Amino acid sequence: MIGRPVKRSLTLHGHRTSVSLEEPFWAAFRMIAQEKSKPINVLAAEIDELRGVDSGLASAIRVYVLAYYQTKAQEGA
Repeated sequence: MIGRPVKRSLTLHGHRTSVSLEEPFWAAFRMIAQEKSKPINVLAAEIDELRGVDSGLASAIRVYVLAYYQTKAQEGA
């Protein structure tokens, strides 16, 4: 069971914001940041810069996590 989204604070470009993600997405997001040797706030800011105006930050992070692991799976196939 995934559970309810958990709200956490991030700092993007010097401004605090809150993002709600399910715990498995937070765990995967932290692992990706660690693999890329980037603080989670830096990775979140990069995703924020790339997302469209029609997409919320939480949704953009979920899509980023999914795409990251899909790419890794394809590279391993």
